[in-house]
Amino acid sequence: MTLKVFIVDDEAPARERLRALLGDIAAEVATRVVGEARHGVEAVERVPASGAEVVLLDIKMPGMGGLEVARHLGALEHAPRIVFVTAHERHAVEAFELNALDYLLKPVRAERLAAALQKASVPPQERLAKAAEAPREYLSVAERSRIVLVPVRDILFLRAEQKYVTLRTRDREHLVEESLVALEREFAVRFVRIHRNCLVARAAIRGFERAPGEDEEAHWLVVLDGLEERLPVSRRQWPLLRDLVT
Repeated sequence: MTLKVFIVDDEAPARERLRALLGDIAAEVATRVVGEARHGVEAVERVPASGAEVVLLDIKMPGMGGLEVARHLGALEHAPRIVFVTAHERHAVEAFELNALDYLLKPVRAERLAAALQKASVPPQERLAKAAEAPREYLSVAERSRIVLVPVRDILFLRAEQKYVTLRTRDREHLVEESLVALEREFAVRFVRIHRNCLVARAAIRGFERAPGEDEEAHWLVVLDGLEERLPVSRRQWPLLRDLVT
């Protein structure tokens, strides 16, 4: 069987070396390179349509790093298997925590690459999340055979609805299958809870309006920049929200 391999590295010489090594180990592991990417966003855009079965993925790249790329690719129905490639030895230690992954240290040796390709597999999302050093820059939305990347900086609110979470930007809504609690934990610096089922972007808060009604106790709605919809604030969260704008 010939493995379809996709190479992701921001350095052209590193990509060329991996191509050469794949040729060197052809007798042990038959492969075909189906694409290359120079950075994380390009990888997420190109890998799904490539039919890649294995991605050789650099960890340290400008912008989106390899760990985040792997999390996005893991959302695909037919997710490729991942082999991380790194110049930093400390990432090799993380391989023991992510025992379904292999980490190759640069300069990559042919025998290690062959061994990695023979056992490469995608790790559980939870372990990738644990290994990530920083919150994601994007949330990924799986749409048929492609991935739509939504910049976290553009999200105005995240609202739990049954088994999905609705994420809202100024332009449209998307549905993601992620836990609101996990999202709150990951993006605590960027989002604040206003209700048991809703997080809003701190930077988007423009003020509050009193909700219509005749109750003696006021009910408040949060006003977000660029959004006509007003979101209800729970009594429990109101003191925290009020302090954000005072």
